[in-house]
Amino acid sequence: MMRLRQIATTLMAALREIFDESAYMRFLSRNQICSSPRAYAAFLREQENAKARRPKCC
Repeated sequence: MMRLRQIATTLMAALREIFDESAYMRFLSRNQICSSPRAYAAFLREQENAKARRPKCC
């Protein structure tokens, strides 16, 4: 039973990373703000700026 719980916890953590939920939580923590539509908009802007700075291949 404990093994199944560990697998479920790992799976949920992976899904949170895939769907940017963990990144959003880190953004909130780093900026010491609460979740809100305005905070999420700022998070999306930061993500877009980061993607624009990355070098493109091919």
